[in-house]
Amino acid sequence: QVQLVESGGGLVQAGGSLRLSCAASGRTFSGYAMGWFRQAPGKEREFVAAINWSGSSTYFADSVKGRFTISRDNAKITVYLQMNSLKPEDTAVYYCGAGPRVLSYDYWGQGTQVTVSS
Repeated sequence: QVQLVESGGGLVQAGGSLRLSCAASGRTFSGYAMGWFRQAPGKEREFVAAINWSGSSTYFADSVKGRFTISRDNAKITVYLQMNSLKPEDTAVYYCGAGPRVLSYDYWGQGTQVTVSS
């Protein structure tokens, strides 16, 4: 059974930092890209960041460039999202995905809530 399990969400004040983790299991993810999307209340799910299998290429939404970084540990099949200088508009449920291409995901996690207070 394929599982992607996110962790690290929580409540933080504006300007603070959080580090999200997403651990994958249940099949081989060799060659798979991984990434993060988010969905705020009343809004559509939007792309946040992605990373290819080797980690040599990363991609970010304009809204998070310079504040968020993405990395992965293939030995642990885990992807990380380091979020700095958080803003109230970053408040959302963050979802981890994995798939054969950077923005084509076959598998999704259950989401983790990030709340940034002003």
